[in-house]
Amino acid sequence: MPTVSNTSGVTLAPARACAYRVLRRVFERGAYTDRALQAEAAGLQARDRSLAMRLAYGAVQRKGTLDHLIEGLTERPVATLDPPVLAALRLGLYELLYLRGAPDYAVVAEAVELAKANGRAGHGLLNAVLRRAAREGAQALLGSLSDETPERAAIKHSHPEWIARLWWEELGADEARALMAVDNEPGEVALRANTLVTDASTLAAQLPVRSHRDASVPEAIVLEEPFDEHGSDLWRDGAFLAQSRAAMLVARTLEPAPGERVLDLCAAPGGKSTHLAALMQGRGEVLAVERNPRRAGALARTAQRLRATNVRVELADAARARPGGQSFDRVLVDPPCSGLGTLQARADLRWRVTPDAIDEMARTQAEILAVGAGALRPGGVLVYSTCTISPTENERLISAFLESNREFALDDVVVTLPHRDASAGFFIARLLRS
Repeated sequence: MPTVSNTSGVTLAPARACAYRVLRRVFERGAYTDRALQAEAAGLQARDRSLAMRLAYGAVQRKGTLDHLIEGLTERPVATLDPPVLAALRLGLYELLYLRGAPDYAVVAEAVELAKANGRAGHGLLNAVLRRAAREGAQALLGSLSDETPERAAIKHSHPEWIARLWWEELGADEARALMAVDNEPGEVALRANTLVTDASTLAAQLPVRSHRDASVPEAIVLEEPFDEHGSDLWRDGAFLAQSRAAMLVARTLEPAPGERVLDLCAAPGGKSTHLAALMQGRGEVLAVERNPRRAGALARTAQRLRATNVRVELADAARARPGGQSFDRVLVDPPCSGLGTLQARADLRWRVTPDAIDEMARTQAEILAVGAGALRPGGVLVYSTCTISPTENERLISAFLESNREFALDDVVVTLPHRDASAGFFIARLLRS
């Protein structure tokens, strides 16, 4: 690992220094982890960037567990610690307990130097705590945690208590434990072969990394090694789009046919719109509605790159859109959601979303669903999908919709769970209009 020296003469690994800055931006300034990493890792070599990502994402995801252990080791609330010291504690403790790649003394020494360079006090405490953690070891510290109850599982698997209780009640204890555990592991990296340009077999053979196919999603290629997708000529040629296998199931569940008119509400960033276009072999029309001008522009550029010429982007609020009355053969309603099925990929999301936010989202989702239903012709197909594991936004919302819209019937439901399907957590309901 390349290193740089600070004023005290102690060498600092660029990856650790970068991860430390990311943690401070996330927890002190409310930054998103992925955006903070993108800003702070500029100029790092690929290997250092990869390690910085593992450190930063891991420490953010494991904050609940780390803070519980820190409070036990320091005998004080984490809120009373100086922020630069707390960030160094979280980073150092995460590496000591979960990565175990570098010598303990190096992890401790660099954590202390990072705190010294950014704070005025608490370095002695930091040094003592990390040295004690190194002596006691991961087996003793992590082995003391149990997941017998939702409250204890929330600590052990580093989730807010309300999420642990929600999944405990809806999925059962064993499923909830397994789901929370896998949320802290790296998620799949999958590509969707763009069949407007190539096919999955050809693309897999052209990729410079190992991969495997998925029998249930013909376009899917799951990568087994790191891959710089945006630096690839294949990306520039529109041969693929990074997309989870679960997300690919959404367009396949809608089953659009060439020549049809399809409405995609809340369409950005465009993965599902362009997948619909590919399934339609570029024939017919996909009207992609997006209210954010910047995201709508990015969607249009994605469609252009993927040669999805039958995608038309319309700037409008999906909850209030009036897309031409009952004139669409198929409608996709993929509204904003709490994203609880994507916690593997979105490190800080679990600490941002709240139960109140879910209730508010469900109201907006119902409004958008009503718009989509109103735009569907009789005999048409509507798919409602979210990337969350929340009955308020999923099963209960669809049940309420069907209760008040008797002309619609539930045709199929697809649910994916990260611990079971090794992909993102999705809820996909296929509805038919009589």
